[in-house]
Amino acid sequence: MPELPEVEALAAYLRDRAVGHRVQRLEVASFSALKTYDPAPSAIAGKEIVDAGRHGKFLDITFDGGVHLVVHLSRAGWLHYRDAFASAAPLKPGKGPIAVRVRLDDGSGFDLTEAGTQKRLAAYLVTDPAAMVPGIAKLGPDALTADEATFAAAVRGRRGQLKGVLKDQAVLAGIGNAYSDEILHAAKLSPFAMSDRLTDAQVATLHEATQTVLNDAVGRSVGQKAAELKGEKRSGMKVHARTGLPCPVCGDNVREVSFADSSLQYCPTCQTGGKPLADRRLSRLVR
Repeated sequence: MPELPEVEALAAYLRDRAVGHRVQRLEVASFSALKTYDPAPSAIAGKEIVDAGRHGKFLDITFDGGVHLVVHLSRAGWLHYRDAFASAAPLKPGKGPIAVRVRLDDGSGFDLTEAGTQKRLAAYLVTDPAAMVPGIAKLGPDALTADEATFAAAVRGRRGQLKGVLKDQAVLAGIGNAYSDEILHAAKLSPFAMSDRLTDAQVATLHEATQTVLNDAVGRSVGQKAAELKGEKRSGMKVHARTGLPCPVCGDNVREVSFADSSLQYCPTCQTGGKPLADRRLSRLVR
């Protein structure tokens, strides 16, 4: 799933490549992906792309006249930029992984695609993202820019296991499964520590780790082509998706706890005092 650093990099790439170009047309191949009907897709034909940014993990592409194409890529979505399209023929609805295509005036453009059978990619054509996109209206403070006081209030204000609290977009916007593993490893905290029991020192360390991990990932990602971002994300991971490999900090084996539709990775030596966490499917989690 694209998280804050990847969406930040996609926005930067669009600012560099697409801003200043006008839309030839917007094509919708997956009608379930487009969650709005007013303005219609035809409303942005001829409009200039004036900016690209993000709200948490939402990508926001702005056109002149104040119209926004807001996209949540969900778990299996991605943006593919094309210098030229193989065919000028409109997309056929329901064919292939492409959900939305934006063609630009120089023959280039981009596709919003989604792999797999669970179609969760969501696109919104709106005039006010904060008011008209439900997910944006519910976002907590941005994880990349929140100061320590704001961060502390957000984390302590939602009682729960720390891994889940960091992933909750209503608490902090932008962190998902991968970077929450990396942040907790950098902060040397258990994924199952309780958020409302953290000491002041632990909260300060967690805030610093969040800033360090996210800023490092943004620094590595911005400037990369969209097609290279997934590989760049994987290359920077120390524990996430590295089960069984040595921790680069202490050398202990990275362990995993699996759930029905996800998993987490951690280092016992760095994060849990050397004690492995039990798999919740089999027994109680060890904190």
